[in-house]
Amino acid sequence: MVKPCWKSHDDDDSNGRVDGLLWSKDLGHHVYGQFSMAVIQANNVVEDQSQLESGALSMSNPGPQGTFVGVYDGHGGTEASRFVNDNLFSNLKRYASLHQNISENVIRKAFAATEEGFLSLVQKQWLNEPKIASAGSCCLVGIICNGQLYIANAGDSRVVLGRTERATKEIIAIQLSTEHNAGIESVRDELRMVHPEDPQIVILKHNVWRVKGIIQVSRSIGDAYLKKAKFNRPPLPPKFQLPEPFYVPILSAEPSILVHKLRPDDQYLIFASDGLWEHLSNQKAVDIVNSYSRNGIARRLVKAALREAAKKREMRYSDLKKIDRGVRRHFHDDISVVVVFLDPHLINGRPSPCSLSIRGGLPSSENS
Repeated sequence: MVKPCWKSHDDDDSNGRVDGLLWSKDLGHHVYGQFSMAVIQANNVVEDQSQLESGALSMSNPGPQGTFVGVYDGHGGTEASRFVNDNLFSNLKRYASLHQNISENVIRKAFAATEEGFLSLVQKQWLNEPKIASAGSCCLVGIICNGQLYIANAGDSRVVLGRTERATKEIIAIQLSTEHNAGIESVRDELRMVHPEDPQIVILKHNVWRVKGIIQVSRSIGDAYLKKAKFNRPPLPPKFQLPEPFYVPILSAEPSILVHKLRPDDQYLIFASDGLWEHLSNQKAVDIVNSYSRNGIARRLVKAALREAAKKREMRYSDLKKIDRGVRRHFHDDISVVVVFLDPHLINGRPSPCSLSIRGGLPSSENS
């Protein structure tokens, strides 16, 4: 018998709570332990999307059980991140059913199917809604299944593991995701290697490295205008059009994947869009999680990032909180955080038989 995972401390918290521009689900249960989620809005419309799915990871019964976490940091609009939120997990379940397991191959196929689906949507809509060709999303996924952790990332969101050091008993931060941002030298080297004929493949503009002088990330779902030349022409808005044609995709949707066998000293995972990591180091985030109650910890991480953002602008946090969406983007980005706690008894034993699906963010009426 499948039962809901919720054992909420607050009956009104089952779908999360809203406090101004901040949404949070302070504490919930997944099949391998507990979790906490939070989203802060900065843009006029939230471009970040996030989800946690726990229970069946395929359409087969019996099939693999586990927990799926997704953080999707959209840019150029909400279309791509919402599409990923609506389709990536179902694509994963479809391929997991075909292959009867979770694997690196299944994850790659799910990413590719999601990319293909969104580019098909762009094809249908772009003459009437040309801006959809410039919508894209970073895509960070974590899957816990059969004692294994799979991390897949396209873009510059990040997941950090908190692990107990056996010698010192301190909890240290270990970054698990590989990031694809042109500010990283190895990413620029990769782009130059893939595009040897293009001396302008990465450009330093206003002290920031950007692919073709336009975008910081080198991998994403969507951004059709930098993947298919047919979308890089009118009616696309001129600011997105490149001066010269291209014959191979400039950006890639291929994720970097890490497979990690979970250990008893692996305590928790912090998944977040880059808006958090702009203001908090990996170790600072782990220290915060380690120092406070689990209940509301994702919300606490968001607030810590906002305090740092306020400090950088030499203003009080209380004044930053008064700034409305849209204008708020000048001070910080949309931020999504999911903290997933790992119970070694459930990881290595029999997972809790429950089913859960939750999406992070403000209600749709608040988003429009």
